[in-house]
Amino acid sequence: MVVSRILSGIKPTGRPHLGNYFGMMRPGIEWQDKGEAFYFIADYHALTTVHDPALLREYSRSVALDFLACGLDPSKAVLFRQSDVPEVTELAWLLTCLTPMPMLENCHAYKDHLNKGKVPSHGLFAYPVLMAADILLYNSNIVPVGRDQKQHVEVTRDLAEKANRTFGPIFTVPEASIVAEVATVIGLDGQKMSKSYNNTLGLFEEEKVLRKKVMSIVTDSSPVEAPKDPSSSSILALYKLCAEPAAVALMEDQFRSGGVGYGDFKKRLFDALWSRFAPLRARRAELASDPAALDAILENGADRARAVALPTMSRMRQAMGLR
Repeated sequence: MVVSRILSGIKPTGRPHLGNYFGMMRPGIEWQDKGEAFYFIADYHALTTVHDPALLREYSRSVALDFLACGLDPSKAVLFRQSDVPEVTELAWLLTCLTPMPMLENCHAYKDHLNKGKVPSHGLFAYPVLMAADILLYNSNIVPVGRDQKQHVEVTRDLAEKANRTFGPIFTVPEASIVAEVATVIGLDGQKMSKSYNNTLGLFEEEKVLRKKVMSIVTDSSPVEAPKDPSSSSILALYKLCAEPAAVALMEDQFRSGGVGYGDFKKRLFDALWSRFAPLRARRAELASDPAALDAILENGADRARAVALPTMSRMRQAMGLR
């Protein structure tokens, strides 16, 4: 097995936003220089919420373009659609047969769904098992995640250890690599940035759309002349992600001293965001102009991923008594 195989994925449930970029994409892409990196577009996972086939295909291609524009190098890393490796769903079923119900009932996403009065699908309930299959299928030993995703890696470890105890050494037991520098990216309403909350800033928004969203960030009613608390500001939290340290320090001082309104701070944030992602926007436009090249990258990635997946499935099927 490979000494360092890193796996990371992103759901194509909409255009990637700043939370995806700073929380997963940028730290994950950095791993391509540290080991053998596998990046997958989690279209099976997206089926729990996206039920429009045309939209799902569009989102999947968009995620691939965004990954590449942000620095993923297909000559170093493996980029593929989850559904192009069908072995992952077979492995998910085999793991499901080893998974205790209480383990899944204790998972945060399922409990959060119930607490909000929603009726979860079986797909949402069994989501952590499919995620475990994603990780174990490729003998991944490093999984970069935010703190809120650590539980999924813990479930994966438990299932890998149970399978290994029951059937002998089959799976590599992975380690979570917590993305500590940006555990949570704040959204427009002060909550965690998430498509579910409709509070996101898209990674490649059009200029007018991005400006309008930035100007809609929720603030308190402090007057212009009043001092403001920089530690509780969504504006400043986002500004720290894209501005130079000296500019951040200046904004913090102006928050504390008063005399500058939230509107001015928001304009400064927009300028920093627009400038920060200008090179990436240009790269994405270049990639989008050649759909055949994108198809070839994804097909090659799927071939490379299946070359690793098939031996894993062979071991698991044999161990469990299947042909």
